[in-house]
Amino acid sequence: MNIIATFLLFVGFFLASTLSAEEGQRVDFAHEIVPILKEHCIECHGGDKSKGGMSINTRRLFLEGEAAVPGDAMGSLFLELIEDPDPEYRMPSDDNPQVPEAQVALLKQWVNEGMDWEAGYTFGGPTYEPPLRPRSPELPAIVDGRDHPVDRLIDSYLATGDRPLPESIDDSTFLRRVSLDLVGLLPTAEEARAFLAYSSPNKRDRLIDDLLGRDIDYTEHWLTFWNDLLRNDYDGTGFITGGRKQISGWLYEALRRNKSFDAMVRELIAPPDAESLGFIDGIKWRGTVSVAQSLPIQFSQNVSQSLLGINMKCASCHDSFIDRWTLAEAYGLAAIYSEEPLELFRCDKPTGVMAEAAWPFPEIGQIDPAATKQERLEQLADLFAHPENGRVPRTIVNRLWGQLMGRGIVHPLDAMGTEPWDADLLDWLASDFQQNGYDLKRTLRLIVTSHAYQSSGDAVGGVAEGGNYVYNGPSPKRLTAEQFVDAIWQLSGSAPAAFDAPFSRGVVSPELSERFAVSSSWVWGPSVDTGLPPDGEKILLRREFKPSKPVRFAGIITAADNAFVLYLNKEEVFSGSGWANLRGGSLASRLSDDANEILIVAENRGSQPNVAGVFCAVRLEYADGAVETIVTDQGWQVSETVPEETLPEKWKLDELTWHDARVLRDTDWKKKTDANTGIALAKTFVESDRMLRSSLLKADSLMRSLGRPNRDQIVTSRPNELTALEAVDLSTSAILIEHLRAGAEKVTRTPETNAESIIEEVYFRLLSRPPSWKEKALLRKALGRNPDVEVVTDVLWAIVMTPEFFIIR
Repeated sequence: MNIIATFLLFVGFFLASTLSAEEGQRVDFAHEIVPILKEHCIECHGGDKSKGGMSINTRRLFLEGEAAVPGDAMGSLFLELIEDPDPEYRMPSDDNPQVPEAQVALLKQWVNEGMDWEAGYTFGGPTYEPPLRPRSPELPAIVDGRDHPVDRLIDSYLATGDRPLPESIDDSTFLRRVSLDLVGLLPTAEEARAFLAYSSPNKRDRLIDDLLGRDIDYTEHWLTFWNDLLRNDYDGTGFITGGRKQISGWLYEALRRNKSFDAMVRELIAPPDAESLGFIDGIKWRGTVSVAQSLPIQFSQNVSQSLLGINMKCASCHDSFIDRWTLAEAYGLAAIYSEEPLELFRCDKPTGVMAEAAWPFPEIGQIDPAATKQERLEQLADLFAHPENGRVPRTIVNRLWGQLMGRGIVHPLDAMGTEPWDADLLDWLASDFQQNGYDLKRTLRLIVTSHAYQSSGDAVGGVAEGGNYVYNGPSPKRLTAEQFVDAIWQLSGSAPAAFDAPFSRGVVSPELSERFAVSSSWVWGPSVDTGLPPDGEKILLRREFKPSKPVRFAGIITAADNAFVLYLNKEEVFSGSGWANLRGGSLASRLSDDANEILIVAENRGSQPNVAGVFCAVRLEYADGAVETIVTDQGWQVSETVPEETLPEKWKLDELTWHDARVLRDTDWKKKTDANTGIALAKTFVESDRMLRSSLLKADSLMRSLGRPNRDQIVTSRPNELTALEAVDLSTSAILIEHLRAGAEKVTRTPETNAESIIEEVYFRLLSRPPSWKEKALLRKALGRNPDVEVVTDVLWAIVMTPEFFIIR
């Protein structure tokens, strides 16, 4: 255990050393710093003025001559001059007022925090305006046989700066990178061994096609990206009150069928039905909110940010400090959505000016303000998908490049007014995307088949020269919360049985639904003998069963009025509330060949006695084709006492008083439930052969701490830094440790298991490569001759905390 302790200490040092240095509220450049510099500094040091040789037009110019030193307010000359007591040297000079102390304090904080600067912002007026229309640059000449279009463009870019080509990555690095990027899953140990042993020269292209052909895996990985981008989730602000709608079913099918992006855009902006309506309808916030949070303004902000890469949030309150967008333009987009005449508000104060429906690029067409709302939305959808609109395809291919390569061609992703580091590369990709049917998978394939994608980068994936980014290969990316959790579930086999997203992961035919249908039977405890169950009553239901032969499929569905938690063999399977909400899941991985025990804790909620009931059905399909169905009936036992302990393994069930469950007659639930039992059980069947993915679940505490956002706002990129909360959770999370323990039990299960085989298997499963002899030597000492589950759990934790696991390189 000394070796393990040393290993864990190293990992802890890695975690601690990568924590964000800043805690607390950072200074807002656009709203706090820009106004100060405009008021006190621009007159002499902005635009075409550079008094004393000092210009603050751009961050690069600001830093010249140590006028400002990021991270060192004390060493920054401009702050020294602002506070100079001698009027002859003090800035601002002459008769201009001094900078107030509060503003000086903000400037110091900003400098000490590193001088964040909005990408592309300049006090000297706009120096770059991105083209609106598509542009298809001519591909440069082929060099050294590198004929891939992306490589021809990248090679030309690097040659212009006399920079070398990044080196190619090895097969194991490629396998892990492309698997996580395209389907979000680690390759299995068997897949890794087979790929590394395969000698075909085109094996990488074949792997890429295989991954993109795994439609469900691809869809459930890219749901994370699109849910973030379109502000879609399974719970959160607005859902309980009906002020928000999911687009989950529409999005899932769009990705599964690889719907063309222009069709997706049209259906998002001018929804043909309610399935995709939730995006433009935003969130109807409860209570009093600012005008900038009204539904029309949300519409303006959301379509601009998600689809055009434009930040309209500043312009929704006032003319933007950091971009060219105006209050009138933000309200013009909002008026397209608004049902009523819309007055412009500046900083929450009415202006008396009425907005007119318009979009900000009239060169290719304009909205008719007199048209109906639906007609206006359809006109806007036509403009977004217009063949002469190059901004929409540029924005999405830039996002795809950023997802795969770690950084966009334009950075940040929502600042598409910023000059790209290679305009020809961006424009060619966007033009190719348009010319080939707005095919998302095709563009992903185009990027990942390039040598550029299959090459190494340095620690930051690029270097800064004079404050400007220079491409030097892909940037490393940390695993998303969903990728991390899915990888742990792959290792442990402990993924949940049910998910929260409201769709089916496979095709459920009417014939299959009919075959799986069961007649519902609702039960409760003895309190129904004397009338309505009391409000707040909790009961515990129990049913034991033993499969009579080998099981091919086991599925379960459950509902309750009002709420329940379902356990199998003392492990929670899922929970739910509402009698109409049939939850379902597969039990195959949790089923014992011997005795099994179902426990259901059910609760009757309300403020007075009311009807209560529980329905549960289990379908067992045996290997020989026989079927057994178990439904709640009088054969179930019920206790009116629910143990207080949280964990079921601590419950002393034999000490409880048990009664026969009471079957409820003539319930209002039965007819509607019976119509859905077949569909619910059939869904568990078609989904049973695939591991459940975390992208289909509401976020738990571990996913939240790993960076999964709440999606009340659009999120186009997640932080790449580790926070203190993540470090603590990764060190102490009971959820994580339980999953790793389950993984340890799996790899130590067979009698022939020894330290050597465990090390080999774990490295292929987690890192897609064999261990080095040094790693083997280290871990052999840690595991000992007869590795137990606890020691293996420690080893698994140590490996998943290493940069090699945590970062996609």
